[in-house]
Amino acid sequence: MISQRLTIIGVGLIGGSLARSLRDAGACGEVVGYGRDTGNLKLAVDLGVIDRFETDLRAAVFGADLVVLAVPLKAMDDIFAGLAGHLGRDTVVTDVGSAKARVVDAARRLGDAFTRFVPGHPIAGTEKTGVGAAISGLFERHYTILTPVDETEEGAVARVRRMWERVGAKVVSMDLEHHDRILADTSHLPHMLAFALVDYLARQDGEEPFRYAAGGFTDFTRIASSDPVMWRDICLANGPAIRGALKGYMDTLARIDRNLADGDGEALLKCFSDAKQRRDRFLSEREAAMGKAQNGVTTK
Repeated sequence: MISQRLTIIGVGLIGGSLARSLRDAGACGEVVGYGRDTGNLKLAVDLGVIDRFETDLRAAVFGADLVVLAVPLKAMDDIFAGLAGHLGRDTVVTDVGSAKARVVDAARRLGDAFTRFVPGHPIAGTEKTGVGAAISGLFERHYTILTPVDETEEGAVARVRRMWERVGAKVVSMDLEHHDRILADTSHLPHMLAFALVDYLARQDGEEPFRYAAGGFTDFTRIASSDPVMWRDICLANGPAIRGALKGYMDTLARIDRNLADGDGEALLKCFSDAKQRRDRFLSEREAAMGKAQNGVTTK
């Protein structure tokens, strides 16, 4: 049993999916939800994601041995401030935020309990939002990254690691600054590009660009249907790393622009071929890893 009483602060796609997955794994007892939207919380109870809910933060974490923060990054400051002095002596706290330096700074508001805070980030999700989109198994065969700092207790890290392993995640640890740079390149930048492309086309005259958009456009821009508020918060929280990723990408676009101006087909072909080969290798490696996990070779 990972937790006798688990509190999920923010019962949406990620928080709800984690609760569902832990329940299905028989890894938790009572699950308490906290949030401001009582309609969403009542739905979470009706769907069996949580057992009950509280709209008072102190009441929500009372008696909890494990607390998971799954709220937008902008809300972290107020949540950590509200938790300070109201956690049990052995309560472990973790989060699912996408920008770890920002979260760790906010978590220092916990005071003495900061040593039992384990920064975490599951690399899984969809463009959908809300508890109605929560699914069991969302984290299976996906990485979860933990970014503990010097003050973090080893026992707390071990417990959070076990939690993610019970829902099928492959858990790794890394320095939080390195995490933020990697995620800026591989997650935050792609979302910026998808949002920017749709915004660019929407600013053109008429609906013609969308009328003739086909599968390529749909595939590329799927993540532009993600929660705008959440992604605004991520951009602001990880701004320097995202700006670095944008600069690198714009340098690449500038090189392609020069190739077009020069009519340099060979350079374009090399760029496209190299990109295709690397993506194909990425897909092959990922498929092989998933196959091993399904055959019981490794899921942790």
